Amino acid sequence: MANRYEKKAKDSRGSDSLSRLISAYFGTHKFKVTFGLICVIIGSLCIVAAPLIFKQISELILDASKGNPLNTQLLLIYSLSALGCYVVGTSLTYIQIYIISECAAEGNMDLRNMMIGKINHLPLNYFDTRNIGDVLSYATSDIDIIGTTLNESIATAISSIVTILAIILVLFVLNWKIAIGALIIIPLILFVLIFVANKSQKYFLQRSDLTSDVGAQAEETYTAINIVRVFNATESNIDKFADKNQKLEKVMTKADFYSNLSIPLIQFSGNLLFCVLALIGGVVAARAAEAAGGNASAADIATVVAAVSYGEQLLSPLTQTATMFATLQQAIASATRVFEFLDQVDEPDESQKTTKIDHVVGNITFDHVKFGYNPSRVIIKDFSQPCKSGQKIAIVGPTGAGKTTMVNLLMRFYEVNSGKITIDGVDTKELNRGYARSLFGMVLQDTWLFEGTIMENLKYSRPEATDEEVYEACRATHCDSFIRQQPNGYQHVLNEDCGLSAGQKQLLTIARAMIQNAPMLILDEATSNVDTRTELQIQDAMDKLMKGRTSFVIAHRLSTIKNSDLIIVMKDGDVIETGNHDELMKLDGFYAGLYNSQFTGKGPQFS
Repeated sequence: MANRYEKKAKDSRGSDSLSRLISAYFGTHKFKVTFGLICVIIGSLCIVAAPLIFKQISELILDASKGNPLNTQLLLIYSLSALGCYVVGTSLTYIQIYIISECAAEGNMDLRNMMIGKINHLPLNYFDTRNIGDVLSYATSDIDIIGTTLNESIATAISSIVTILAIILVLFVLNWKIAIGALIIIPLILFVLIFVANKSQKYFLQRSDLTSDVGAQAEETYTAINIVRVFNATESNIDKFADKNQKLEKVMTKADFYSNLSIPLIQFSGNLLFCVLALIGGVVAARAAEAAGGNASAADIATVVAAVSYGEQLLSPLTQTATMFATLQQAIASATRVFEFLDQVDEPDESQKTTKIDHVVGNITFDHVKFGYNPSRVIIKDFSQPCKSGQKIAIVGPTGAGKTTMVNLLMRFYEVNSGKITIDGVDTKELNRGYARSLFGMVLQDTWLFEGTIMENLKYSRPEATDEEVYEACRATHCDSFIRQQPNGYQHVLNEDCGLSAGQKQLLTIARAMIQNAPMLILDEATSNVDTRTELQIQDAMDKLMKGRTSFVIAHRLSTIKNSDLIIVMKDGDVIETGNHDELMKLDGFYAGLYNSQFTGKGPQFS
């Protein structure tokens, strides 16, 4: 049964990245988000209210300066009220920061789980046509960008918008002429700041890409320094790096220019707003004083002071709004990539298929199988071959002949275009995909071991296996001794610095297949990373493992398949010869030529 993350991955559809983004992150936390937004609004209003209280304080002081008695009790009340506004506003800000941060972190977690659910349900042909680095970047950097942006931008954006609107409203309450002046300047400031932020963001994105290119070039040089020296490619390598580095330098210059330009622009914008509000307020106060007989009232002067104070307070939310606008564009771009990935079509659901084979004998038949990764390029043209229970069947041929493709079809990694593959007379298409794959133990050319203990890796195929079964399999594959030599033996943690050779890792994967104890086996170049001496040691163990099991072995090293019951020789997707080793050598055909080229140095060289 699909878990909730897999279900979310399958249900992720739609084109509105922003709305889907907000829904993915905050849709399941509506109460928290609502409470957080209320905190943002109330907190912003408290901060905006403070200068109004300071206006009252200014009026008291100005009245006292004209000889009137100072109302100290009222002054204390106003001062404590202003302090209370700041305390409440700041406290609510911290509360909403915590709430939004928690929602963003949980949203990141859920989105990554959805990504893993999607990866586990995509057909393999999706990965054949995609760069795996791109897929990984969706689950790492793109989701990090989204989470960071939402964490920093959502509350900030709402707080900034509420603050701007509240200040404009207060300015209208104070004096509509001052408010009109602010409304004229604010859009101009926003336009300039957004323009600079977009320019800066554009070049920072380019800088990120070019930095990756420069880093990749440096890593490539470091890891392949021997090859670079052997082919005397030092100068061309330096020139190639210098070219990329120069492009990075130009982009960095532009990125830093626009980024640093925002500082003086913000300062200029603040001074401009300050001057405009001060000028308009001064004119308003002067005319009020003239109308009153030459003396400005304390209320008029306090209004100017409050208006200028609000002008200064406007600068921060204006800057945050402009920055948020540019940052949000990057988050939307990342969200678009992530949701496009989540919208990919899964493998067809086969939960309704319940057919099981009561007792797996292992008779497998390829019946006129035809297959191509795309319709214009058919690889397997017409493959028919019965494979009897308990046989060791080797598939050999040059690169591109279709050997691994046959195994992929057997495991239902891909579906045949026509024909069928049967196990004990049952078409594999009638079997649940997961069940069909569980019937095969598999060892690939590329070793795959995850970070964890050796014991955990060995039991990966069958977690319920006993420790004694693990020890027995490891002894049979000649890896028990080197495992026990590790610092913690079977509890030694495997990672990049685990100290095991490629051959030793391959032995562990073979032991893992033994522990699985599946009724059929697939070995795809399973001994390619094992030296000749070790190969001979494990061959006997492999023969014991394959005894009584239908086994498919793909190998370029023909020494590993000489004792096979059946050797299928493939070329260009067709089976051109079948038989055991002795029979094929007597034919003196393609297989004999391939064998002679490997072991006697005679005969044609097949690639």
